[in-house]
Amino acid sequence: MTYSASYEVEGIQEFKAVLSNQKIDLKALRELCFSGVPCEGGIRALCWKILLNYLPLDQALWEAFLKKQRDLYAQFLREMIIQPGIAKANLGVSRDVTLEDHPLNPNPDSRWNTYFKDNEVLLQIDKDVRRLYPDMAFFQRPTDFPCQLILDPENAYETLRKRVEQTTLKAQTVNRNRSGVTNVSSPGKALNLYPSNEYEVLPNGCEAHWEVVERILFVYAKLNPGIAYVQGMNEIVGPIYYTFATDPSSQWKEHAEADTFFCFTSLMSENRDNFIKSLDDSQCGITFKMESVFSKLKEKDTELYLKLQEQNIKPQYFTFRWLTLLLSQEFLLPDVIRIWDSLFSDQERFEFLIPVCCAMLTLIRDQLLAGDFTTNMRLLQDYPISDVHAILIKAKELQDDL
Repeated sequence: MTYSASYEVEGIQEFKAVLSNQKIDLKALRELCFSGVPCEGGIRALCWKILLNYLPLDQALWEAFLKKQRDLYAQFLREMIIQPGIAKANLGVSRDVTLEDHPLNPNPDSRWNTYFKDNEVLLQIDKDVRRLYPDMAFFQRPTDFPCQLILDPENAYETLRKRVEQTTLKAQTVNRNRSGVTNVSSPGKALNLYPSNEYEVLPNGCEAHWEVVERILFVYAKLNPGIAYVQGMNEIVGPIYYTFATDPSSQWKEHAEADTFFCFTSLMSENRDNFIKSLDDSQCGITFKMESVFSKLKEKDTELYLKLQEQNIKPQYFTFRWLTLLLSQEFLLPDVIRIWDSLFSDQERFEFLIPVCCAMLTLIRDQLLAGDFTTNMRLLQDYPISDVHAILIKAKELQDDL
């Protein structure tokens, strides 16, 4: 056995020792995870569920807690993945709602009115998730555990994919004139949103992983109308879902959707201020965080800071994406996951992201000092270093060097 293999096995045993305790020592787990979680045995998926405040630290509570949360998510699906006007649409209650509600109902509380408004959000989500991590085939492949609640032919629910495909028919333009007469104008030709050869058509009863991610984001948007869906959230939920959906244990993998939803919700509760425009200039908003990266750089590498200032390279030109999307667009998915091991396990959570971004700048200081505005912007928007281990080591040095 090589030294590296022996070290890896030893690391796995350390994780198993911490995770085998009836009551998990969060401090010990954080210390282990900060240096990277092993890919084997579903350890990372389990650690993330704990670090993201989903699973209780007392393992005796897990079975009842998980059943409760997964049942709750199934309830969300029943309430939100529905088609108004279908008899069994709302929680299985059988009644003819078309007698009191219909597509032309002008009442803002009309379920059809809500349905059409939701379609606007759904179309944006759909556009983003269909091309999630295009460099890997995972999200286009069928999941081993499609949502039977929605795909069961005896149910009256429609899939979000079907809903998107029918949007041009359902989202007819409705105009009301002053006398209250309602006019419906339909597009002359249905829009072919997605060429048939662009995505593999899966057999009935199957669904791709991107469809699961779409459903998670749609439910989140419905439950959080104040923020709803903002472009980029797909890049945050993607790595979490991938980690849970590739768990070797079918018992965990089967519930990857529900578990991802709650972990994503927990993560967004800490990160959502970055997506709320009205908070941009507050101390918890994205502007403050972007300026914090440059403040840290000024403190640690004044020469490089002054060079960027001289070239009028502002932090919002590149750190907005870095910070908002937790670096998910700057590296390949396995590297993003490794960075997130450290972000999730750091007690200050996203405070560590500031020195990580600063480290990324200092590690390319020679190129930045030698480059002009155009060259440097290209470097910062297409970051050249792929060794995230070196970045994290440098970030830790910057964090500890007070």
